[in-house]
Amino acid sequence: MAKIKITQVKSGIDRSERQKQTLIALGLRKLHATKEVEATPQILGMVSKVNHLIKVELL
Repeated sequence: MAKIKITQVKSGIDRSERQKQTLIALGLRKLHATKEVEATPQILGMVSKVNHLIKVELL
């Protein structure tokens, strides 16, 4: 399975509770935090919901 690198580039403050919880589920708790995860359909769905707050790179 492919891996992707997710970096939070915008704050979760003043976002909906659902978007905040999605960031936490992805493992992003602070601005500029980076996480490497498997590109499963569940993760890609979460990424698409908060794509305006994160940067995604293929590994």
